[in-house]
Amino acid sequence: MKNYFGKVFIAAIVLAFAVSMIPGAGLAADDTIKLGVAGAHSGDLASYGIPSIKAAELVVKDVNAKGGILGKKVVLLVEDDVCKPEVATNTATKLLSQGVDVVMGHICSGATKAALGIYRGENVICMSPSATNPPLTQSGDYPNFYRTIASDDAQARLEVDYALDVLKAKKIAVLHDKGDYGKGLAEFAKDFIEKDPRAKVVLYEGVTPGAVDYSAVVQKIRRSKADAVIFGGYHPEASKIIMQMRKKRMKTAFISDDGVKDDTFIKVAGKYAEGVYATGPRDTSSNPLAIAAVEAHKKAYGADPGAFFLNAYAATQALLNAIEKAGSTDYNAVSKALKTEYVETPLGKIKFDDKGDAIGIGFSIYQVQDGKYVELN
Repeated sequence: MKNYFGKVFIAAIVLAFAVSMIPGAGLAADDTIKLGVAGAHSGDLASYGIPSIKAAELVVKDVNAKGGILGKKVVLLVEDDVCKPEVATNTATKLLSQGVDVVMGHICSGATKAALGIYRGENVICMSPSATNPPLTQSGDYPNFYRTIASDDAQARLEVDYALDVLKAKKIAVLHDKGDYGKGLAEFAKDFIEKDPRAKVVLYEGVTPGAVDYSAVVQKIRRSKADAVIFGGYHPEASKIIMQMRKKRMKTAFISDDGVKDDTFIKVAGKYAEGVYATGPRDTSSNPLAIAAVEAHKKAYGADPGAFFLNAYAATQALLNAIEKAGSTDYNAVSKALKTEYVETPLGKIKFDDKGDAIGIGFSIYQVQDGKYVELN
């Protein structure tokens, strides 16, 4: 028996040594902080999600170079939801199975909503750089949700005010893509217009995402004699609609949202994008931290960052700062820190209100001029 136990002891030592040679095998779960990054990393809306991955990579690289958070290295768990609700639930489940501590994402409002209930059940905080649907914070259903972007009611208010005050529109067509984000924004816009005696809604209609031809709705816009179109949705549909409108020589003003304020819209619509208006996060490019973040992106990836990069950068900073201030990844402690501890970000010095919305963040109106979005206010 003595010889048997000796052999077992030696085998155990050999096994332990072999395991120790596997990269990362020596790290216990408590030795790292796992930051999930969820969003559209492929498909038509990847231009919205990929910049968030790069933002998280840059922040985490900097944090880890300085010793990590609470003496622990931060590791990224990156999962693609293609901006589809039915995929987002699987994405959330997969992140939880990997022991994620907090999540930066998702990108689209519909996908975010689908994933939030799953995270909530496990007391995992989720912070989006781009999901603007108001009920995500205002309904009270998702106390685990935060965002570094203003909600659609503020965005719709700005669009309607611009249409009425600046463009002097009196007849407005309101369109949407039937999704949580686009339809939600359109409903706010419609409500604001109907309460204002200066203008009226002459067309309110949803379009089918991914359709090749939108000539039917374009013809309805023409028949309505609308002075302006307010569109709630994303750039793939917006680019097709505006191209078909302009090819029919319709000069109707086209106003959209941060789902369209993306360089991909301009690339696809080409010359027909000229003059299009879109709301988007306020320009903070003069902020020293924003300048540094953009330069870091150029150095690391050889290009300018894409949509929501700074919002994602700020979200990553806010989450990691809250963990550090809380002294742990405990849900209640981190939640409290997010609402009480300010953090300096490329968007400014921010913290979050009781609903989860970032304090001090808003939208501006942009217009495509000479192939670029230019801030107007």
